[in-house]
Amino acid sequence: MQHRIPKHSHRTMHHILKVVILPVFFLTSTLVYAQRSTTSSPYSRFGLGEIRGDLLPQTRAMGGIATGVRYQSGYGNINVANPAAYSALQFTTVDVGVFGNITQLSRNQRAENSYNFSLSHINFGIPLGRPGGLSFGIMPFSDVGFSYAIPGAIDTTAIRTVYAGAGGTTKAYLGYGIAINNNFSVGANVSYIFGTLESINSVEFPNDIGALHVRQDSTQYVNGFSFDYGAQYFQLLGNNVSLTVGYAGTAGTPLNTQASRVITRTPTSVEDDFENLPLDSIHTYEGQKQRITMPMKHSVGFSIAKGNKWMVGGDVNYAKWSSYRIGDHNPALSDSYGFAVGGQITPDITSVSYFNVIDYRLGFKYNKSYINIENQDIKQMALTVGFGFPLPSLFGGAFYKINFSSELGQRGTLSNNLVRERYINFNLGFTLNERWFQRRRYD
Repeated sequence: MQHRIPKHSHRTMHHILKVVILPVFFLTSTLVYAQRSTTSSPYSRFGLGEIRGDLLPQTRAMGGIATGVRYQSGYGNINVANPAAYSALQFTTVDVGVFGNITQLSRNQRAENSYNFSLSHINFGIPLGRPGGLSFGIMPFSDVGFSYAIPGAIDTTAIRTVYAGAGGTTKAYLGYGIAINNNFSVGANVSYIFGTLESINSVEFPNDIGALHVRQDSTQYVNGFSFDYGAQYFQLLGNNVSLTVGYAGTAGTPLNTQASRVITRTPTSVEDDFENLPLDSIHTYEGQKQRITMPMKHSVGFSIAKGNKWMVGGDVNYAKWSSYRIGDHNPALSDSYGFAVGGQITPDITSVSYFNVIDYRLGFKYNKSYINIENQDIKQMALTVGFGFPLPSLFGGAFYKINFSSELGQRGTLSNNLVRERYINFNLGFTLNERWFQRRRYD
């Protein structure tokens, strides 16, 4: 005869965590995302800003390989970059994380440092029987954050052109992956992208008290749907070694934008730390609607793994940013491409020594971005490193892990009077695995 297990206090607490706290945290994070700016890069001025990518710390630490990644060392992980991997979910999985970075910008033998920190993601993965899995969550899509001035002169009058921007866009997604047979799966994400991009462009006359500064404040409200899809082929090679080959793409569906702009004139201030109020506005409009044509993106990758011991892999990606448009305007972006290689090793997942059950991850990535300035392609290279730290179970049947990744990279160059950006990115994630929807019984 079977009986239900009584609901003890720890299970009541766990039920509150699942039903109340996590949904509230999900909704709160949505509001936080709408206000965030987590970059200080002058290169975020172009396009929608700095594109973050659909990666969690587990894959960021391996150079960003994800297209051909299906399993990672026995734990359930959510691979948003290829929704075909959702069909591999065996546990209900929650992943919550934070992001931080340190950036040094250098130009003409001058350098300055900046720091940023924010919530990075909250993702849910739910297995739906043997053939499929569901995932939903919210992640950063792009970030804008820059401020710099270019000095100049008209005849004998000094001028200064100032550029600044802030904001970003966020991606809320719902995806499903299904195994067609024992070796092949497909999946798709439907995403809603939204956010606000703000920019300032002003011409100032710092040494002419009688002159008027001219400043343009622009705001874009961005929203729209995006469609991502993927496929994976997986095969056992023998001796507990498996191969996964994957493809992921983005359809390049258009987004909507509603723009406003105000141009004002302001008297020159006699104090550097004080700004006068604008005298008047010489041009203004609000509510201009346009379409943003997004690029199609493609990624191909593979991974080879031996059980829960090790995994290595690589990704190659391409995006047709030359087709990017804001209305009829062509901002002259170029196609981007890049590659990533990386892997992880877990010495012995069954060991009693804690150092043997830690995941050790390493990777490298290279990207030729969509930005070209003065016939100079802006490229990015980075070395990544990370760890997965298992935690003792607090509730029966649950597994926990803290995933940390760090990316040490460089974007841009000092050549042709450009800006070199060196940075360290940190990502910290907390992963929970549990069989939430399995009824517990005893005889």
